[in-house]
Amino acid sequence: MNLLRSTGFRVALKWVFTALVIAAVLFVVDIEKLLVEIIRIPPLALAAGLALGVIQVFLSAWRWRYTVNLLGLPMSYTRAVREYYLATFTNQVLPGGVLGDVNRALRHGADSNNRLAAAHGVAIERLSGQVVLAFVVAIGLASLLFAGRIRGSNSVEFGSLEHLYWLLASIGVSGGLLWVLARKRVRVRGYFGALRGDLAQAFFSCPAFPIQILTSLLVVASYLAVFLVLAAGMGYLVDLPSVAAVAALCSLLLLSMVVPITVSGWGVREGAAAILWPLAGLPAEQGVALSVGYGALIFFSSLPGLLFLFSSPVRQR
Repeated sequence: MNLLRSTGFRVALKWVFTALVIAAVLFVVDIEKLLVEIIRIPPLALAAGLALGVIQVFLSAWRWRYTVNLLGLPMSYTRAVREYYLATFTNQVLPGGVLGDVNRALRHGADSNNRLAAAHGVAIERLSGQVVLAFVVAIGLASLLFAGRIRGSNSVEFGSLEHLYWLLASIGVSGGLLWVLARKRVRVRGYFGALRGDLAQAFFSCPAFPIQILTSLLVVASYLAVFLVLAAGMGYLVDLPSVAAVAALCSLLLLSMVVPITVSGWGVREGAAAILWPLAGLPAEQGVALSVGYGALIFFSSLPGLLFLFSSPVRQR
């Protein structure tokens, strides 16, 4: 009972912290201008964004299924989509943004009777996306600097963000490894041997590596496409340089969501937008409006996961 209370307290604390961060963002921006920008989003852009959110899930589910199949854990595509929808919805409503993936790995491990390979399958699938996102962010930063949209004096700040990303990714991977070690009670040398073998088989082998990278590029492109269709509908994209600038800035918003201190990146993402857009010579309200629109669309596109939560196979597990 004490553990449940402690867990509930931590969850409630992150919800409160999320609300406080959002309140702080609203304090530093012009709320009236922000509402005007949000209202400018046309229904067609909202529909396109929802469709892209569905595509994201189907692409990510295919990537996960491909990964676990290479690890000797066959899975139907229908089940992969169902499980990924459930994990996406869970990540949207619970703090941290990774509990859905942890649950996905645990459930697959229980069904396949191979918890270690199932955990590696989820970790490798997410690693593929993080590697590509880091590459896209690096290109975006370079394009902003070379185009003169961001002053060179700010490059240290953005470099620090990139270093923070890798630090957080390392912490997450290390934490996952420690959790597996504690659960499995295996020797460190033997465990890393198994991890190295799974990485070689499902990520670094051929044709696994190019397929992983290509699929992850499509997934990241779908993330940025949601931002771009919103920006186009709101009239922010007037020429090719503006498209490149918005895409680069939005890749940094995706990066900010890695920080697992709020619910589904809310607050942190908007705070990053309020800082980044003025640095690029754009109104902060535009960036925050894009961030709010993106968060809302991703949430609504994840709602089918709520239906799968009450479906018979998932409920039994």
